[in-house]
Amino acid sequence: MKKFVLALAVMASASAVQAQPRPFTPRMPCGQIQQTVFASGAVVLSTGANTYDRYVRDRSFCQINEFIEAAWVPAQDTPQCPVYRCTDDDPFLFGD
Repeated sequence: MKKFVLALAVMASASAVQAQPRPFTPRMPCGQIQQTVFASGAVVLSTGANTYDRYVRDRSFCQINEFIEAAWVPAQDTPQCPVYRCTDDDPFLFGD
């Protein structure tokens, strides 16, 4: 009976795990944003109340059919903090 109760308690605590909130870039200095991306390799950042995207350190964090592109996010100390994100738009494709 003790093992059953212990197993039940472990399962209950495991299901109570919640997702961590995304870093909110407007409240972070640009250097901290860039360091967060660099340290994680890839991270989802909130850039506004209802906006977010996935930013990466380099192309190795993109899918095989994706390319890297420059992006800018709002930061506490600058309106445009440079970071990178993955895109499936081919930078070498000119027009249709």
